[in-house]
Amino acid sequence: MEYEDEDWLCVDMEEFSLATENGSNRRQRMGRKRNYDDENREYKSKNLETERRRREKLSSRLLMLRSLVPIITNMNKATIIEDAITYIKKLQDKVQSLSQELHQMEATSEEIVETKVDEIDAAEDMKKWGIEPEVKVEQIDENKLWIKIIIEKKRGRFRKLIEALNNFGIEFIDTNLTTTKGTFLITSCIQGKDGDRLAVHQTKNLLQDIINDI
Repeated sequence: MEYEDEDWLCVDMEEFSLATENGSNRRQRMGRKRNYDDENREYKSKNLETERRRREKLSSRLLMLRSLVPIITNMNKATIIEDAITYIKKLQDKVQSLSQELHQMEATSEEIVETKVDEIDAAEDMKKWGIEPEVKVEQIDENKLWIKIIIEKKRGRFRKLIEALNNFGIEFIDTNLTTTKGTFLITSCIQGKDGDRLAVHQTKNLLQDIINDI
């Protein structure tokens, strides 16, 4: 009987120990779960705070962008960005156009300066060598005249002379052009394009008028 009591006591002690151990494990698991839940809530809270700051920053940048773009067709984010892109492209096109105009102005300015320098040098050479402008016209035959022209050398002047005479229905034949001592020396035969007869005196006056204008 005494042995049976001892066996019963041992069994009760083992069950108590097992129950205590199970309870301890359960408490440990519950403790770990609470820690995990607390960490998870903290992580989510941090994510929410980060997302909130990101959204506030984005909204602030969109408001700034909207204030810089003169035309906004709609107030939603996508439209603000699209309108900004369109505006930037227009500005880029304008910059490119202004840059081209600036380059053209610089090139034209340099050309004008060079032309003026050449013209000054040509006038000084003519004066130095005592060369005077001259227009001479002589009759060759019924429809042709021979001309000799001495004029100050200027850029594009010979071309303008040819164009002006063409406008009056006069064409050049066997033309010679010489540049010397700051002058153009031009000798040529001329005739009317439609076979019109050219008068010496009228042709000379016409040449002098054209030369004064070019």
